[in-house]
Amino acid sequence: MTPILETPRLLLRPLELADAEQTQILFPEWEIVRYLANHVPWPYPPDGARMFYRDVALPAVERGEAWHWTLRLKTDPLHLIGSISLTKGEDENRGFWLGRQWQGRGLMTEACEAVTDFWFDTLKFSVLRVPKAVANTASRRISEKQGMRIVSTGDRDYVCGLLPSETWEITAPEWRASNRER
Repeated sequence: MTPILETPRLLLRPLELADAEQTQILFPEWEIVRYLANHVPWPYPPDGARMFYRDVALPAVERGEAWHWTLRLKTDPLHLIGSISLTKGEDENRGFWLGRQWQGRGLMTEACEAVTDFWFDTLKFSVLRVPKAVANTASRRISEKQGMRIVSTGDRDYVCGLLPSETWEITAPEWRASNRER
């Protein structure tokens, strides 16, 4: 079960199929998708969000393998501004995207803190790993702020092509220690 999470400015609501319509409007922009894994189709199909939610995301939630939230401002909870997810796996546990008009305000940092707390404190996983393109400086800054460290490098296929990539990691004890410092 994916719970509602809150941050000072955001509501993180569990993903629903009905969210696909708003996602389809915001998501298919090059600046949003270029650093996502290459399994995201590009150009993005007109029913891409609905197909992904129906065929991939929601079935993974039902199997207990993933947790997906939509991001909404508390001041405007009817409108989706992005998404964040957690996934069981060895090397890729968190992913997110945010509509361009809301980027650069620290909103995704808030969302990452909430879901990382959930990952460690509720789900009781011992480590969180997040791959990302070296060129994705905004995402790298979030990992740095969270006290994560680079544990591997290599090349990886993204929507924009093959790029140098890093895998960032933080353990549960490191996360708890970094939260005490904030």
